[in-house]
Amino acid sequence: MASEKLVITNIGQILSGKLEAPILDGDCVVSVDGRITDIGYAKDMDLDNAKVKVHAHGVTLTPGLIDSHVHPVIGDYTPRQQQLNWIDSCLHGGVTTMISAGEVHAPGRPKDIVGLKAMAIASQRWYENFRPSGVKMLAGAPVIEDGMVESDFKELADAGVKLLGEVGLGSVKAGETAAQMVKWARKYGIQSTIHTGGPSIPGSGLIDKDVVLEADADIIGHINGGHTALPDDQITCLCESCNRGIEIVHNGNERAGLLAMRTAFEIKQAERVILGTDSPAGSGVQPLGILRMIAMLSSLGDIPPEIAFCFATGNTARMRDLDCGIIEIGRSADFVLMDTAQHAPGRNMLESIHQGNLPGVGMTIIDGIVRTNRSRNTPPAAHLPEIVE
Repeated sequence: MASEKLVITNIGQILSGKLEAPILDGDCVVSVDGRITDIGYAKDMDLDNAKVKVHAHGVTLTPGLIDSHVHPVIGDYTPRQQQLNWIDSCLHGGVTTMISAGEVHAPGRPKDIVGLKAMAIASQRWYENFRPSGVKMLAGAPVIEDGMVESDFKELADAGVKLLGEVGLGSVKAGETAAQMVKWARKYGIQSTIHTGGPSIPGSGLIDKDVVLEADADIIGHINGGHTALPDDQITCLCESCNRGIEIVHNGNERAGLLAMRTAFEIKQAERVILGTDSPAGSGVQPLGILRMIAMLSSLGDIPPEIAFCFATGNTARMRDLDCGIIEIGRSADFVLMDTAQHAPGRNMLESIHQGNLPGVGMTIIDGIVRTNRSRNTPPAAHLPEIVE
């Protein structure tokens, strides 16, 4: 739905989502019909005729966070944990876009080729037609099975499917077979992710570095394990031996995640690091999982928090060719307004996060429409934005 004109004034700090310039000058952002039209200082901008005007009261504006690895099923319900409204709950953690790594928790998930294609197309359609609480769920990610041929991937792509579920969760576990199917998928514009590490659900198995490298999927899914990580030397080898996405997830090994991130910096390829939760899963649903990853990587990995935010926004957007995740004219007006949590240490929000603390989310905006006010899940923020007209 068109949102007409949105004006956000009195912003304390703007995080861009871009590694090359993570903090922008300005105190105001304007969007029209869900697209960013201006960024800068209010005194230099046209603020007239706003349908909605938000006074930020000095808090930080970031791009909407992107969870690169989730497992939806249908609507805002997950049978994995028998939980309703899990997507809405993650929105209260600042996540405005989610990317499916396969709808693997659907009871009776079809594994025959006709059935898996039908389910993938249906999944893509129902999340295209229904966005829980406004969250953008990019779904319809089939788990590939033995016996698929090139025409199957063309049929999926022609029907609108743009993702593969985790390679390795189905019967295809051999590197040579996976590599052929990944090539077919890529030929038709379908992006692939591979399971990495030990088995996570019945039917999955160990996928080690040799299989990952041979398959050459676009994203090294949960390089820190989902849940069990590979040995350190295999993780560093994966980072150093290819140029694919390095996905670090909440539901993995945190020490291994830090190792992967540090290796990416050592080889000067921080742009490859992206974040996910790998939920819902046996560990449950983590509404604050992406914020927790940002705080963990910044504090224990000793990197600036504005850089860690890029892992959950601009890096993912660029790698997955999304029009959100970056504060830039022409992109989707998906924002999170957040501030230091009440009574948290640190002189400002970024310093507090660098010490390992979570911020307080005060408002989420998707396509220029205010979706939530003060988060019910984060600690209360020291200052809150408000709609003034």
